[in-house]
Amino acid sequence: METKKFLSPYLWDLEPYVPGYQPQNNEGLVKLNTNENPYPPSPRAVEAMRSAIGENLKLYPSFDCLSLRSAIAKMEGLSTENVFVGNGSDEVLSLCFPAFFKQEKPIAFFDITYAFYKVYCKFYQVEYDAIPLHSDYTAPLSAFHGQYGGVLIANPNAPTGIAASLREIEEVLRNNPDCVVLIDEAYQMFWGHTAAGLIETYPNLLVVRTLSKGYSLAGLRAAFALGQPHLIQALINMRDSFNSYNLDAIALAGATAAVEDTPYAVANAKKVMATREWFTEGLSGLGYQTLPSAANFVFTRPPRGDAQQVFEALAQRNIHVRHFTAPRTAEWLRISIGTQEEMERVLAALTEIG
Repeated sequence: METKKFLSPYLWDLEPYVPGYQPQNNEGLVKLNTNENPYPPSPRAVEAMRSAIGENLKLYPSFDCLSLRSAIAKMEGLSTENVFVGNGSDEVLSLCFPAFFKQEKPIAFFDITYAFYKVYCKFYQVEYDAIPLHSDYTAPLSAFHGQYGGVLIANPNAPTGIAASLREIEEVLRNNPDCVVLIDEAYQMFWGHTAAGLIETYPNLLVVRTLSKGYSLAGLRAAFALGQPHLIQALINMRDSFNSYNLDAIALAGATAAVEDTPYAVANAKKVMATREWFTEGLSGLGYQTLPSAANFVFTRPPRGDAQQVFEALAQRNIHVRHFTAPRTAEWLRISIGTQEEMERVLAALTEIG
């Protein structure tokens, strides 16, 4: 039976994003393939979510998410008009494509970056240029010179973990005054810097962050965008054309409490950063080439470049990491940073694998 006839033609060859493998049995597992935070979320966030479970769930949640937006605005020194919230950064990023990037000119991002960007382009039928990273995987930000209908930069980048300086980001903003420059700061907590301080100066800047990584709330699905009011209102209009009640009451309660307890998340991020540096040194001792990371993962090349074999050998030891098979990344592994004990187990396994 021919079933394609029931589908919109553009869906026929749509290739969705493939997330990291989620094992069903976590017993004895070291799961380092999806960049999750190894530490639990704020106890205040957990308690707030418990308290939100009750009779009030018969009511719709706040449509304007004002409590969460106010907490984020206070944290960033902005106003609520500068804050948009959504169901994870994937949804926020998705809304940005029809809101800002369906232009006559193509948008641009790097060839090695978050793979979902290409999926969004296909889904929303947005033309794009993939700018090649340098041979050392650093970003040629000078390639963006006002010729595009939008610029999208993951900073720190994924899967490389390399961060561009705020001076470089500001140069991109100056060179592209007529289009939106979106800075995807999913891993910002593990770097400590942000472009959010440039929002007042640049009307074309949009910063997107998630609570999944730094706040240990990957299972909650909450994220936000920061920008001048005209950009935020555009996102609100776009979202409300799909779903005006976008965050549920439990998520709103937990996310708000987590943001209000940001020092707790920062303390955990510092532990991840310390382990990251220790693990990087350990990898170096084994002959691995590891890129300088500003995220909660490292991008590392085994001495013989046999990443697929190492990936499989780790999986046999119940250690899951990520391997990307594209030509420029096939010899590299992305390894999320877990607890100190987990990373000690990884180093021991890599030593054994040889």
